[in-house]
Amino acid sequence: MSYTAADLIVDTIAAAGVKRIWGIPGDSLNGFTDALRTRPELAWMHVRHEEGGAFAASAEAAMTGELAAVAGSCGPGNLHFINGLYDAHRSRVPVLAIASQIPGEQIGTNYFQETHPENLYRECSSYCEVARTPEQLARILNIAIRTAVEDRGVSVLVIPGELFVAKVDEPQRVPRIRAASPVVRPSDEEVHLAAAMLNDSQKVTILAGAGCAGAHDDVVALAQKLKAPVVHAYRGKEHIEYNNPCDVGMTGLVGFASGYHAMESCDTLLMLGTDFPYNQFLPAHARVIQLDIRGSQIGRRTAVDLPLVGSVADTVPALTELIDDGRDPEHLDTAREDYARTRTLLDEWAVQNDDIPIRPEYLTRLLDQLADDDAVFVPDVGSPIIWAARYLTMNGRRRLLGSFSHGSMANALTMSTGIAAATPGRQVVSLSGDGGLAMLMGELLTLVQNKLPVKIVVYNNSSLNFVELEMKADGFVNFGTDLENPDFAAVAEAVGIAGWKVTDSSQLRQAVTEFLAHDGPALLDVTVARQELTIPPAITAAQVKGFTLWGLRTVLSGRGDELLDLAEVNLLSRLRRPKRRD
Repeated sequence: MSYTAADLIVDTIAAAGVKRIWGIPGDSLNGFTDALRTRPELAWMHVRHEEGGAFAASAEAAMTGELAAVAGSCGPGNLHFINGLYDAHRSRVPVLAIASQIPGEQIGTNYFQETHPENLYRECSSYCEVARTPEQLARILNIAIRTAVEDRGVSVLVIPGELFVAKVDEPQRVPRIRAASPVVRPSDEEVHLAAAMLNDSQKVTILAGAGCAGAHDDVVALAQKLKAPVVHAYRGKEHIEYNNPCDVGMTGLVGFASGYHAMESCDTLLMLGTDFPYNQFLPAHARVIQLDIRGSQIGRRTAVDLPLVGSVADTVPALTELIDDGRDPEHLDTAREDYARTRTLLDEWAVQNDDIPIRPEYLTRLLDQLADDDAVFVPDVGSPIIWAARYLTMNGRRRLLGSFSHGSMANALTMSTGIAAATPGRQVVSLSGDGGLAMLMGELLTLVQNKLPVKIVVYNNSSLNFVELEMKADGFVNFGTDLENPDFAAVAEAVGIAGWKVTDSSQLRQAVTEFLAHDGPALLDVTVARQELTIPPAITAAQVKGFTLWGLRTVLSGRGDELLDLAEVNLLSRLRRPKRRD
């Protein structure tokens, strides 16, 4: 048989470590999928929507650190990649997207399904090029893969359909492209400057992000020597929260009051591997030292007194050696006491209470208690993000992944699909909002077809709950946020997924236990309180005014029952102090 450009692509991406390709076949992609047909080492992961495939690839790359791949047909097919590729780009994970194109001779003629994906994807990729000849394709394929793995980003190749079947010379050697592992740290002079600033400070707080991955013990050792509380950004939670006596929780819109106060009270903020975007939660009067492996990240959110370019793992040990012993622990002790109070208040909500709808806090606490020690949790963007941040416990083996930088709905199920495929035998739990699940609900069929045992928890509050909270905070009456949902458990059963439905908190523990133990994909539909308030760590005067206006406008619009429900769920039930039964 003749050797084609499609064969070359398959050989090259397999050598680069790709194990599977997510996508939907189509006419312009047929030459490529035919080459895959005879290559069992590369699995074709047939999804029901290309967006789901792109999210799956993004999550696979995030979970494994290895190159993942998607492929889509021309026009509408590969245009569906956009949201998932934006997520991969913003999360900085290596993904190769193969976007097939209409026949090359028809480009520019307004041909059927003609689009220009190279223009669309240029903003959400590190490399995006059009293949015009088989010879050029061979070169830019290697460049695309190298760029994706070294930049930890997205590479897009736009390939006219006829190029896949073009005959090419079989290479004598297929390059095995893997990411390099350089040591990246600031100069000795800069490290000494940072140590001098920290030694001169009385109240240092550390803000730790995803860049602390693999450096847990080093960061904790630095914090203990500095007597510095450690606040973590969302993507830093899985890497730094556990086994950390200096941890005082998160800050930001879904964070803890203790994290916010530890930031506000410091005189020096040490930012480690984080591009934390909410500058309103950064201290206005503290000196700032920011360490990031990408210099372009530094100073984007706040003024920085000392920029340091390097990895956390390569830099922090050298910095720790230069920190003076015998520092005053008062700042750390105060922050830890504040965190203990905050944690106690949060835990009071995570209890069984048969007098009101099931609290999402209680549901999440049960999942935390009953899930495997190495479970992977994937929350939907929306209120599940908040409950995951506050009630899931990390331990160094568990993972917490999601669309934390791009912030897209419908990510939980689709990302869980990618993780489950890449980590067979590992428990993967999708914390799905009812709105997020419904948005790409066809991907339930992807689970069944690919035999992936994802556990899907539906936080069913019949609303776009987080949007409603934002409306309340700004003083708007809720509008356009109602969701008329099906029985999600029945939907799951109809497509071959085991389903549970729970409306009574007294039945929840048993249902969660059975659901997590099920051998295969499963869905747990839980009716949770719609009026649960997700209080931010710092409430502004504008938010107080907004809630007041919301209450007045809600009553005047004839919907005062919503105000009563809010009081019942968040105020009156707390005064009754339900006995802990969890």
